Amino acid sequence: MSAIRASHVYKIFGRRPESGIQLLESGKNRSELQRRGLTAAVIDASFEVEPGEIFVVMGLSGSGKSTLIRMVNGLLPLTGGEMYIHDRPLSGLSKAELRKVRRDNVSMVFQHFALLPHRTVGENAAYGLKIKGLNRTDREAKANEALEMVGLGGWGGYRPDELSGGMQQRVGLARALAAGTDIMLMDEAFSALDPLIRRDMQDQLIDLQQKLDKTVLFITHDLNEAMRLGDRIAMMRDGRIEQIGSAEQILNDPASNYVAKFVSDVDRTRVLTAGNIAEPPYEVITDEQGPLMAQKILREHQPNWLLVVGQGRRPVGMVWADDVAEAVRTGSDQLPYSTVHELPVVHADTPINELFEQSAQHLAPLVVVDDNSKLVGVVPRVTLLSAATPVNGDDLTAGEELAAEEAEAADTTGARA
Repeated sequence: MSAIRASHVYKIFGRRPESGIQLLESGKNRSELQRRGLTAAVIDASFEVEPGEIFVVMGLSGSGKSTLIRMVNGLLPLTGGEMYIHDRPLSGLSKAELRKVRRDNVSMVFQHFALLPHRTVGENAAYGLKIKGLNRTDREAKANEALEMVGLGGWGGYRPDELSGGMQQRVGLARALAAGTDIMLMDEAFSALDPLIRRDMQDQLIDLQQKLDKTVLFITHDLNEAMRLGDRIAMMRDGRIEQIGSAEQILNDPASNYVAKFVSDVDRTRVLTAGNIAEPPYEVITDEQGPLMAQKILREHQPNWLLVVGQGRRPVGMVWADDVAEAVRTGSDQLPYSTVHELPVVHADTPINELFEQSAQHLAPLVVVDDNSKLVGVVPRVTLLSAATPVNGDDLTAGEELAAEEAEAADTTGARA
């Protein structure tokens, strides 16, 4: 069961908005709808968010992302299509039933904190629980627990205006956590914060999600934030979803020229990880096999090294072709491998910008392992260098390309008007 599912969702503002769907399906564009007094904010959007996933909707201003998130919790009615929460359609719900969904299933963290200035930090964190009708003792306990989670233990008696911007946003996050819903909607939640505080909040969200396994639908216009947070990302443009995929998929296989231009300025070395770019080794040999078997494998595949693995395919060392040849010549039955402590071993989640120094210090490829120290693959130096190269090598930057496209669209609209 999906936590959130959108099926061919439309949101059109204006008189007789349903007629806009027919116009769009007949091939008309947004500009032509505007001439008829209609604004197509979201067009034929479909996606699913799995339980425990951070799903990021990313787009420039006017792309429809904030409208989309307000349809997820029923704040905006749909013009067409259907929105589901845990496979329950929202369109047939009464106002009272919608309010119950917002109380029990979906909480929201806003861009500008939305704290009540006349209430204390603790009262703000407990506000959703008060709406639910929870008694004072229980809601204070849950609010204090949530404040502890976001690093604000002991601040419950302060007023919001006594806190910094970053701390106020933590109160907003604590309020959503205290509500106990399994789905959190976050609309540009960190965009009003300074860069260092913003990164700290991103770290905290990742940490909380790993501990609590919440489902998070996160809206942002910041591509680096989307790449850092999202298990999957939906790229929006002019009301439509251009592509849905992981950061790796969007960087390495953009679905359109627009997406390719958009991601061309992303620092790939901070987004991609060792696990993303690892490739299978030519061959491996177990630590129980001898020099003759190693020599046979080396002759068949022609590498100058072999990775040695132990039980459960856990890397234990590296053996070089010259050492194997010497062992065979002397009649040794021991595999002459360097121990794993001399190997450049990295975890699969290591960003590739942290791999270059290690790669430069070793002739052997980097050996990538998972949480259980099992082999994921290897990263030769040429693979590492290739991974840092953008897919789109156009002379114009992504920002320049997009600005040019938007200027051209504005000129066209102005000429028609």
